[in-house]
Amino acid sequence: MRAEAATYAARPDLAARVGEIADPWPEFIHHANCNRLWHVMRERFPQFQLVLFDADSERMLGRGQTMPVRWDGTAAGLPGGVDDAVEQGAALADGEADTLCAIVAVLDPAARGRRLSSLVIDAMRSAAATAGLQALIAPVRPTLKEIYPLTAIESYATWRRDDGRLFDPWLRVHERLGGDVLGIAERSMTVEGKVGEWEIWTEMPFPETGSYVLPGALVPIEIDCEADLGRYVEPNVWMRHSPRGA
Repeated sequence: MRAEAATYAARPDLAARVGEIADPWPEFIHHANCNRLWHVMRERFPQFQLVLFDADSERMLGRGQTMPVRWDGTAAGLPGGVDDAVEQGAALADGEADTLCAIVAVLDPAARGRRLSSLVIDAMRSAAATAGLQALIAPVRPTLKEIYPLTAIESYATWRRDDGRLFDPWLRVHERLGGDVLGIAERSMTVEGKVGEWEIWTEMPFPETGSYVLPGALVPIEIDCEADLGRYVEPNVWMRHSPRGA
């Protein structure tokens, strides 16, 4: 297998096949506030959307979604997270962006061990460099944080193994590729819905108001039965990369 990456703009034939890539997300993630603008990335910025594929068979191996944004280079000036980056990018006029923000990476678990995680990050960096943008920033969703939903992400993001490398696999890949931790996006992505909707999305009953731990959630969700509202506010870890070749 020869794994390669291409932009949607360069390979629209492969971009049309991204539905073949297995969906790894819990259902509730598909109802995040930013999803209403998801189409903007594909329709307006195909040069920043990536498809990973086997160059020998053209089997789909993954995809990466990014959004161009403006950033002043400071931790304080970072977008609020995924939701804010998507909102900001959709509102910018052409040519106003100076930074590329990674939004999501979806990789084929059957191809684990083929360094697809490194490939998708490098491809994002290359897309930023090609466009002359100053940096790639990423509100990273730590892979194993869902196992520790009650641990503060500020603490979790600092955990390291005995060999000195970061504990979380996805954070570790970013660090190995030169990524620097800039801080925490405390309210990176929000999902809201009626209690009945949450029960459908999670296949769990919520008989009373309170906090609930869910499979696939990095932190507990809050259910308010009186207000008929469930809210999940996901934190992520901000990391920064130089454009590839910079």
